[in-house]
Amino acid sequence: MKVNVLLSPLNADDLYFTGKTTVVIDILRATSVIVTALGNGAREIIPVNTVDFAMKVSGNAFGGQTLLGGERNTKKIEGFALGNSPIEYNTETVKGKSIILYTTNGSKAIVRAKFSENLFICSFGNLNAIAEHLVKLNKDVVIVCSGTNGMFNLEDTICAGKLITEMLKMNEEIELTDASNASVTLNKSFGKSLNKMLSQTEHGKLLIENGFSEDIKICAKLNTHDIIPYYDSGVIKLQKTESEKSVESES
Repeated sequence: MKVNVLLSPLNADDLYFTGKTTVVIDILRATSVIVTALGNGAREIIPVNTVDFAMKVSGNAFGGQTLLGGERNTKKIEGFALGNSPIEYNTETVKGKSIILYTTNGSKAIVRAKFSENLFICSFGNLNAIAEHLVKLNKDVVIVCSGTNGMFNLEDTICAGKLITEMLKMNEEIELTDASNASVTLNKSFGKSLNKMLSQTEHGKLLIENGFSEDIKICAKLNTHDIIPYYDSGVIKLQKTESEKSVESES
């Protein structure tokens, strides 16, 4: 089993992901929002890579069961019901709803990796669940750091390093690429206090300046949700457990 890390989604084109097992990370804040929303009962998340497409998809949506969510330059987009703050995606707001999500970095990275055989969504909030699932799957893995505007960022790479570190605890024979080793090293140096680290990153500072300091605290919390968000046919839903799959096959 080999694990590689892409420090930016722009390091590979769409077809690179064909047949691969992929994990997308965007700590501040898209994948943290997705994990929070699904953990709080959202039916599904539909990631899109343009605002126009988000509006088009929402125009075909059914009644009040679909919400538009996301941001541009950290702020909620005009006409959207929700921004990109995990606080907004509480149970009362999202339970049973489909959410069309556009963000500057994260949703675009997910769409870019759409041809993956397996595509999972990871944040600090569901890190252990993803680590355990990947080790059980026992396939080569590509971890995609969404970065910021196509560039490297510290927070996504540290999350990748922490994810790999957890996987190594379960299987020390995992083979790491140079980028994976670099991610693990960065996690050792900066990953002890996640709240402090996130607050000191470039994007973290921008969020704090724009009034989103509470988001930093939420995004820094480890293992708040024991869930595996899985992308399939344009939609992110929760991965079914083996018992749920067997019940479906029997019915």
